[in-house]
Amino acid sequence: MLRTNTEFLSYMDALYQSQRYPSIALQHFKKGDLLLTQGEACLKVLVVKEGIAKCYFLEENGKDYILEFLGDGEILGEIETLRNTHCLCNVSALTSLEAYAIPVAVFKELLAKDLTLNKLLLHELAERIVNTSSRASFQQLYTVDHALGKLLDLQQKLDIQISKDDMAAYLGITLRSLNRALKLVGTK
Repeated sequence: MLRTNTEFLSYMDALYQSQRYPSIALQHFKKGDLLLTQGEACLKVLVVKEGIAKCYFLEENGKDYILEFLGDGEILGEIETLRNTHCLCNVSALTSLEAYAIPVAVFKELLAKDLTLNKLLLHELAERIVNTSSRASFQQLYTVDHALGKLLDLQQKLDIQISKDDMAAYLGITLRSLNRALKLVGTK
């Protein structure tokens, strides 16, 4: 439910501290700020240093579908950079957030030269495939009530507030269905 990558974060911390690439910056985002915008050019790759972001599609019907909640060490914009495409989805700060911003040209240079980055990126992309598959099977095998319970546990564990709209978007259900499920969970 909340993805983190401590190895990637350690790599980025060390790279930033080395000052080998002075164009890598540490950016600060407030809750609600957009980090990447669906359909727009991707000008930088971001690695979350601290905080939580939500990655979501804005569907043609105007509804959001949250793919993932991303935490410390998660990388954003790498797929678009690798494929040389516009942003596939929106990413916004769910909490205040700090992220390393790597200009696309620098990221491509690092990919060409840095075997450690390549290994970390391959591991991250493989992990995402596994996570996507397990989430799809989870949604098929378990009830909404069960998934909602896990989401509520995550909210309590991280001491954050996830809006009902975001909960519904993450679970892929309507707000009305979410309210029914919240009543059921509350009576258990």
